[in-house]
Amino acid sequence: MVLAQLRIGEAARIVTIEGGRGLRQKLFLRGLIEGKVVRVVSNYGPMTVEVDRSVVAIGRGMAQKIIVT
Repeated sequence: MVLAQLRIGEAARIVTIEGGRGLRQKLFLRGLIEGKVVRVVSNYGPMTVEVDRSVVAIGRGMAQKIIVT
């Protein structure tokens, strides 16, 4: 399942990120790395997720490349 498929309030653990070095770097700088638990705050427009008590907004294209369980 990809992060973009989660509903508001759902939480999941990041398993892998399917993307190049640039995408992985951008997500790393926002705290989105393998093993972290994320919770969806908003799913309208850019996705807003909470990770480590921080709220982060990412584009839908990025969210499609984050595999979660």
